Amino acid sequence: MATAFLKMHGAGNDFAIFDARHVALAMPAERVRRLADRHRGIGCDQLIVMEPSDKADVFMRIFNPDGSEAEACGNATRCVAHLMGGSATIETRGGLLTAAAAADGVTIDMGAPRFGWADIPLAYAMDTADMPVGWGELERPSAVSMGNPHVIFFVADAAAVPLEAVGPEIESDPLFPQRVNVNIATVRSRTHMTLRVWERGAGLTLACGSGACATFAAARRRGLVEASATVSLPGGDLVISETANGTLTMAGPVARAFRGETDL
Repeated sequence: MATAFLKMHGAGNDFAIFDARHVALAMPAERVRRLADRHRGIGCDQLIVMEPSDKADVFMRIFNPDGSEAEACGNATRCVAHLMGGSATIETRGGLLTAAAAADGVTIDMGAPRFGWADIPLAYAMDTADMPVGWGELERPSAVSMGNPHVIFFVADAAAVPLEAVGPEIESDPLFPQRVNVNIATVRSRTHMTLRVWERGAGLTLACGSGACATFAAARRRGLVEASATVSLPGGDLVISETANGTLTMAGPVARAFRGETDL
């Protein structure tokens, strides 16, 4: 029997979204890998399943192309919020998020960043603002949890870093027990950064909302940016802002690509 899905993206970060709020839908790892395959399946950076929630308007499950399940995905949250009418509360494994409709997309309150080494988590205690570790020329990163783990390197030219080569090595380093998302950023001004991301379980992506938030949080902690900044990723721009209570909001575009059906 064919099952309907919707293909959406936020700044090029693309998702296959299944609505299982009324009929349960199993997503074992092998099925996720097959559907996410860009040559033999639908193809996506993450596969999303919308489920019922007793805490929010919807529960959002997030699967990486390798079949693993992620705790958070900012751009997918904006896409699901758009489907819910723009304003919604969305429960994820990483916490409860609030979305509001905006003129050019959706704004999400992503919650407060966490900086404790055990929150990220790391394998052992260290200063997460200026970590005494390195991989080749990438040294002294920051680590942030946005409900999922991120490591951030600030470099002179993010485009020059061979992220496709070093990303897998850092992602699976024993320092990160749950693996890690790898962010390479360049601060262009106090209100603008460029960013490239190697996503845990997904690889290079055109955009990563939680990565943009984590990078902004790390930059704020180091005093590099103002309380609102544009983060330019290969797929487009996201605007990250810090609220008075310390949470981060993320604003950016949302687009529907196509509807389809697939035989599970």
